Amino acid sequence: MLFFILFLLVHFLISPPDSYQAWHGWMRNSGISVAASVFFAALLLHAWVGIRDVLMDYVHPPALRVSALALLLFSLLAIAAWVMRILLMGPG
Repeated sequence: MLFFILFLLVHFLISPPDSYQAWHGWMRNSGISVAASVFFAALLLHAWVGIRDVLMDYVHPPALRVSALALLLFSLLAIAAWVMRILLMGPG
């Protein structure tokens, strides 16, 4: 994740997109799209592990813990579907 963030920072410092079309064209590059997909997958997995650990430590009733984990899982899956929709099936 760090390398992708550094790549983005360097790229946008050197050659920032000047329009939506330039940004869209850059994101439609298959290498960038795959790298962004891997970045967001790692980010969501990182969120799952972190929030799950907090819930496991601080939510003691089993039914409430399972409910909270299920809500977290469905929320992260919805975010993942939304990100993939944006990255892989955007207009154009």
